[in-house]
Amino acid sequence: MMKINYGGEKVLVRVDFNVPLNGAYEITDDTRIRAALPTIQHLLDADAAVILMSHLGRPLKKKLENGEINVEKFTLNHIVEHLSSLLDRQVAFASDLIGPDARAKAEQLKGGQVLLLENTRFEPGEEKGSDELAKELSSLASYYVNDAFGTAHRAHASTAKVAQFFDADKKSFGLLMEKEITNANKVKENPTSPYTAIVGGAKVSDKILLLENLLSKCDNILIGGGMAYTFFKALGGEIGNSLVEIDKLDLAKEILEKAEQNNTKIYLPVDSTIADAFSNDANIQQANSDAIPAGWMGLDIGSAAIGEFSQVIESSKTVMWNGPMGVFEMPNFAQGSIAIAQAMAKATESGAFTMVGGGDSVSAVNQAGLADSVSFVSTGGGAMLEFLEGKELPGIKAIQD
Repeated sequence: MMKINYGGEKVLVRVDFNVPLNGAYEITDDTRIRAALPTIQHLLDADAAVILMSHLGRPLKKKLENGEINVEKFTLNHIVEHLSSLLDRQVAFASDLIGPDARAKAEQLKGGQVLLLENTRFEPGEEKGSDELAKELSSLASYYVNDAFGTAHRAHASTAKVAQFFDADKKSFGLLMEKEITNANKVKENPTSPYTAIVGGAKVSDKILLLENLLSKCDNILIGGGMAYTFFKALGGEIGNSLVEIDKLDLAKEILEKAEQNNTKIYLPVDSTIADAFSNDANIQQANSDAIPAGWMGLDIGSAAIGEFSQVIESSKTVMWNGPMGVFEMPNFAQGSIAIAQAMAKATESGAFTMVGGGDSVSAVNQAGLADSVSFVSTGGGAMLEFLEGKELPGIKAIQD
């Protein structure tokens, strides 16, 4: 994107401003907005007229009782004040996406000015990948920049479809998107050994493709989170009331066998922090992960597992983390995820390349205050997961075609 002369031209930029808001519609984590700033600033420095578009939440899935979209909850107007302050200039807002307000404001936009369009997902054609909507959007500008890695795995109108209405020399990746692809390729294509992947989250079924892809590349795979108990159950362990996918026990055994064939060492958490209820206020104790008493459930990795996992991470040269080690939203079950973040920071300090692959893991690293202490924190949860699984992402392909 650095090679194009945007001076005075209108540039349509797909950003990912899908940020969490509290009950008063205040931004609680602006990581994604800050991640887009270098691209926006680069365009402004080139005297471009910048038209930003993004989605926020899933407004069509969460309509009001009368069937109307909840504009108050999902409007991108909530972002304007904060974005204006970050850019140190007033950002204009269009109350529609391709309607009369967006058209009039886009037409009047001058170089060095910024316009934010209303939530792309207010339009049903967005998630359906409507060519018609994409064409309407493309008519607002001369250039298109996709900087929304977080939605690159969706073939939506504003991410993949709109790119086809711009010639090859009029469309490009933004700086964030370039950085995401470069860093993801470091772990996907050329990891320095020993390469350790940390995979967490609730279900094995969510991570099957990732695990299968990692088996041929990793020296070590550390498995935590709810998904670990499906493996313990498959190995004949007692897991109490812990989360388990009974229909995935054979698959768990298969993954362990394939790992052995590939000389990949899989580490399961030897012990767990267990609770007698799914609550931060529950009674808590430590237990071996394959000997959890009836009525109790594993909600985090235990202290022995933390020690072992940390040792493996700190002796690695490449580390990728996708998925928390426990129910880290509850303070009593956040220790495992925070310890992983700390071990990754130490590995980084020793010269390892460390990447946090999106979603809840990013929240855990932020919670630990260590986002700046790892090599790269991805803004894309599902997109990063699919990229590492080896899938072709529509948002990337559309720019490269």
